[in-house]
Amino acid sequence: MKVIKRDGRAVDYDRAKIQIAIEKANKEVKQKERATKEDIKEIINYIEELGKKRILVEDIQDIIEEKLMEIGKYELSKKYIVYRYTRALVRKQNTTDESILGLLRNENKELAEENSNKNTMLASTQRDYIAGEVSRDLTKRMLLPEKISKAHEDGILHFHDADYFVQPIFNCCLVNISDMLDNGTVMNGKMIESPKSFQVACTVTTQIIAAVASNQYGGQSVDLIHLGKYLRKSYNKFKKEIEGKYKNKIPADVIEGIVQDRLKAELKAGVQTIQYQINTLMTTNGQSPFVTLFLHLDKNDPYIKENAMIIEEVLRQRYEGIKNEAGVYVTPAFPKLIYVLDEFNCLKGGEYDYLTRLAVKCSAKRMYPDYISAKKMRENYEGNVFSPMGCRSFLSPWKDENGNYKFEGRFNQGVVSINLPQIGIIADGDEDKFWKLFDERLELCKEALMCRHYALLGTKSDISPIHWQYGAVSRLAKGEKIDKLLYGGYSTISLGYIGIYELTKLMKGVSHTTPEGHDFAIKVMKHLKETVTRWKKETNIGFALYGTPAESLCYRFARIDKEKFGTIKDVTDKGYYTNSYHVDVREKIDAFEKLKFESEFQGISTGGCISYIEIPNMAKNIDALESVVQFIYDNIQYAEFNTKSDYCHVCGFDGEIIINKDNEWECPNCGNKDHNKMTVVRRTCGYLGENFWNVGKTKEIKQRVMHL
Repeated sequence: MKVIKRDGRAVDYDRAKIQIAIEKANKEVKQKERATKEDIKEIINYIEELGKKRILVEDIQDIIEEKLMEIGKYELSKKYIVYRYTRALVRKQNTTDESILGLLRNENKELAEENSNKNTMLASTQRDYIAGEVSRDLTKRMLLPEKISKAHEDGILHFHDADYFVQPIFNCCLVNISDMLDNGTVMNGKMIESPKSFQVACTVTTQIIAAVASNQYGGQSVDLIHLGKYLRKSYNKFKKEIEGKYKNKIPADVIEGIVQDRLKAELKAGVQTIQYQINTLMTTNGQSPFVTLFLHLDKNDPYIKENAMIIEEVLRQRYEGIKNEAGVYVTPAFPKLIYVLDEFNCLKGGEYDYLTRLAVKCSAKRMYPDYISAKKMRENYEGNVFSPMGCRSFLSPWKDENGNYKFEGRFNQGVVSINLPQIGIIADGDEDKFWKLFDERLELCKEALMCRHYALLGTKSDISPIHWQYGAVSRLAKGEKIDKLLYGGYSTISLGYIGIYELTKLMKGVSHTTPEGHDFAIKVMKHLKETVTRWKKETNIGFALYGTPAESLCYRFARIDKEKFGTIKDVTDKGYYTNSYHVDVREKIDAFEKLKFESEFQGISTGGCISYIEIPNMAKNIDALESVVQFIYDNIQYAEFNTKSDYCHVCGFDGEIIINKDNEWECPNCGNKDHNKMTVVRRTCGYLGENFWNVGKTKEIKQRVMHL
């Protein structure tokens, strides 16, 4: 039997929902007025025996009221009617007016600070945010079960990206750029054939990136290894042209020199196209595409030399930066870069060590790239090395019908995160109570995740041709449903988690870096992993454990819990929770110890992981950075550097931005006071996350702190 919801959706009939609804009403009346289990069973049996293929949710509720009256449960029936009426009022209540008007008046600071890459003053961005607020409202009132909405509001869990949930679009993906370049694609109804040169391949790649970003809400990753063959095509094209003109007229080495000069010019122009296009294109959601470029070499790649040239040029241009409106070279937010360390470039005398030294130099100045150890990744993913999706979540290994591993062209359906510290606060050191409540809340998270899955189920490929019909994810036919891509582990759906450190402090009184705390934390992590593995077996859906869903969530959960439970030392008193399994920054632990410690947790959190270390004055500590990079290769899968340097984007000052007498940030060199034109890094709270504005406390005054 299908139940027709108020929004017109048809969902599977679930007898448990009727039982839960009546039991909720039961709790509101005296014992003698309550319906017995047999009464409830008879009502459910009556509804099922009607034998209807489709039934309106309102009809089910009418039947319940009538049956309660028939058995003399008048007070209970009244409570049920009042409950229905109250829920109807809540559903009709408008909750978007003030947030939208505040946005248009530039008074909605929460939205303004939500995403550092979106300027809420722009009409295009405002339009996206207005749509997002409407989606959030509909999601809360109509699309999610009441208990999931309430759990989100109470900080039990976080239902990510509710501002896009009204549409059947997914989170993030690995773009199958190889298929799209080699076999062509279609954009805006126009055929784009396979490029004949590197420059054209770069242009097409950026067009694909923009189109993909406009039709999903999360990040995307593109593996640049597929551009090597197009650089070779350009080389062959130039050589044929020059030889046709000058062969037997000038020496072969001179011809080769001319060809190489033209190739280097094309290489520079192509990479510049990627960098500038990504930073100047505006997607339909009012921002630059959220994209990661994956930089790695494969010793079996026939185009390894060309790909080494491409990586070198990408790093050189990122090191130089992009000029801002004042003509000062600054660090662009996108594309993010991930550089892979392997046996031939891990600074142990390998052929491509020069690329790694350039990457380290780039990190020291521009904070990118991040680093992945191919050695450790192969240990965790059945011998494979591949990019995380733009949001830093990883796919599980999956083989096609021919037994070949496939990662590109796959995606993440969505994310729900669990608040671990809140469970620890409620359990108050009682482990039996903790594990019971932990499992209850995990099941609630599963139900929320299934809402994400059901929102995509039945979606037709026409919703986003670039994804489903023209290669970014698949080559489905027009009108074909995407359902087969939602099962069997082809796509993932992620359980995020926050606050292993705080949970351990609450339950054991010590950090998870101590022996006792470590054993408890690992037990919790393994239980999370075993739970998502069980869900996968039960549903045939690719559930994954994801450690880095949203750094801003560290603040949201902590704020909610402080309001509910008050100030708790080393937990809510900090104003933030540590992300995932991370070591709290206030602990006395050096970079090498931190990476080694967190690597064990990365091996469990295979659906998404990253570790951060902070190195002061990185530009003056290149040797130290190189030592850390060597250590990363041998010890941890995925790591990123942070630093303490401030930076003024108006004059290029690289020092410490001061706080003036008016309690404003001010550049001591040029007097710039516009926080949008400076990077200010402060460790007042220990936050080590994404580009994100937040309000912190320093010297007892509130200030804006931007962390890059």
